[in-house]
Amino acid sequence: MKFEAQLATIRAPMHETTLSLMHEAALAGSAVLLDAFAALERLEVQSKRPADLVSEADLGAEAAIRAVLEAARPELAFLGEESGYQAGRAGESGGLEWVVDPLDGTTNFLCGIPHFAVSIALREAGGPTLAGLVYQPLTRQAFAAIRGQGATLDGEPIRVSPRRSWERAVVATGIPHRGRPHQEAFTAELAAVGPKVGGVRRFGSAALDLAWVAWGRYDGFWERGIQTWDVAAGNLLVREAGGVLTGIDDGQDPETGEGLIAATPWFHPELLATLRAANRSVL
Repeated sequence: MKFEAQLATIRAPMHETTLSLMHEAALAGSAVLLDAFAALERLEVQSKRPADLVSEADLGAEAAIRAVLEAARPELAFLGEESGYQAGRAGESGGLEWVVDPLDGTTNFLCGIPHFAVSIALREAGGPTLAGLVYQPLTRQAFAAIRGQGATLDGEPIRVSPRRSWERAVVATGIPHRGRPHQEAFTAELAAVGPKVGGVRRFGSAALDLAWVAWGRYDGFWERGIQTWDVAAGNLLVREAGGVLTGIDDGQDPETGEGLIAATPWFHPELLATLRAANRSVL
């Protein structure tokens, strides 16, 4: 199906645009998250463990998001971090699916750190993202994009950073979890990048890291071993804001989250070459 036809199919009659539907769904999920985030402050008088509350918030937020999306577009497939893949109506989905991370930044949320997001994307199954939204519940910031129409923050256009300097560049990354692959590679990468840039940040939400690259706050972002629902919306934001996004290693698909680097057009080849050289040093 050509993109123009796909775009026509994703406009639901009861919503002015697909993004308004996604925003409505994000607000529904955010309401669940904000209630749970406030409840974390009161756990000392409850028997419930913080991890239990976060798990309930994750599940509840995804259910709230899914309810809004399915009420408007029941024929579309759904891929959620918590519930997995649910097929749409046979022959009616047009090959489209929602991809949802109801709470990106779980550890931040659990520890009371106010930096987490809802990520919702609509994409061709196994193909490109057509529309994406990253919503920060606490700041109420909505980063949004439709393929071919640019990226916005709260309705205003955004672009990647114009900086062309290693010394002024600020980059974001994610640290591999204990016991997972990529730790040796990451250590070498950080040692290579850190001394060259103005700063390295690790804020704990890949969706927001990508949104901030699109917003021009970060010059680049790289991470290994994350999931497709972490990046499905954010990757589109970067591309539509004028950024470049690829895998870190040859053959990696950045849409899977296996390994990705997102950066400004000037900084991307510089950062990619540095990361690959660092990896050769540990082979």
